[in-house]
Amino acid sequence: MSEIHKFLFDGLPVRGVLVRLNEAWREVLRRRAANTSHGAYPLPLQNLLGEMTAAAVLMQSNIKFDGALVLQVFGDGPVKLAVVEVQPGFGLRATATVSGELPEAATLSQMVNVHNAGRCAITLDASTRQPGQQPYQGVVPRFGDQHEKLDKFSDVLQHYMLQSEQLDTTLVLAADDQQACGLLIQRLPLQGAGNLAGTSARANEDEIGQSEDYRRIALLAASLKREELLTLDADVLLHRLFWQEQLLRFAPLQGAAGPHFSCTCSRERVAKMILGLGAEEAASVLQERPEVEVGCDFCGAQYRFDAVDVAQLFRQNAPQPSQSGTLQ
Repeated sequence: MSEIHKFLFDGLPVRGVLVRLNEAWREVLRRRAANTSHGAYPLPLQNLLGEMTAAAVLMQSNIKFDGALVLQVFGDGPVKLAVVEVQPGFGLRATATVSGELPEAATLSQMVNVHNAGRCAITLDASTRQPGQQPYQGVVPRFGDQHEKLDKFSDVLQHYMLQSEQLDTTLVLAADDQQACGLLIQRLPLQGAGNLAGTSARANEDEIGQSEDYRRIALLAASLKREELLTLDADVLLHRLFWQEQLLRFAPLQGAAGPHFSCTCSRERVAKMILGLGAEEAASVLQERPEVEVGCDFCGAQYRFDAVDVAQLFRQNAPQPSQSGTLQ
């Protein structure tokens, strides 16, 4: 079961979150593989998108914000765009756009940062946003302070967190075709909230790299191997890493309260789109092909309407003749 585990280190200014996405991640991949137009993601892109999905859930779970968190990568290589969206209730969806072939062992730079022009963006889109109000967005390049390419997605986000929130952050991410997992360790701000949601965090600058407790715990977290993150359950993993620390753990978020696949596409919404085309345009499409086929760009689901389906749509939504009555 997909789950989120949040915890604190008792008496220390350090917090942590562990995310394990099982059926939610497999549903993302299943839908993509079932799409006859695109097919399954190439292995390196699958792993990147899985790490992004785990990271987006980690960040959504770590902030107090009523709205969607959208994590995007804009690439200058074969992968032009990768997007993950996580709603406040941890409903998630993910997609990516590929142009050309990807080598089986393609690195992050080879996929999205060939010319060091790739970008990573985090957008917070409030549920209560007023008309004309823009969502908060932070953008970070995919290179370090010395313009060196970063070939681990976790390094890109750690760099973002340091720049945006002025908080020391350690991320460990891993994904395969069964799971997408992530561990976040972060130094707690001395006061207030970090500016991931647009508030100031300058008061934290002087504390960067100064916490011995954080450095010790971060080293332990960084020792976590990919195979361990993907295979060990939460209790075993946290005990193996932090058995000398006193953890205060919260009840895990699972099931309906935890991470789950959710996409806003539906057959009903596609039907409304076909009605919007009009009967003549829909008929012209059916003259060229046996079905009207519409695919969701986000989750990969395909919706097909044959001539009978289309005729029924327009018949059901035809204006009803007015009925005139006779006054007695």
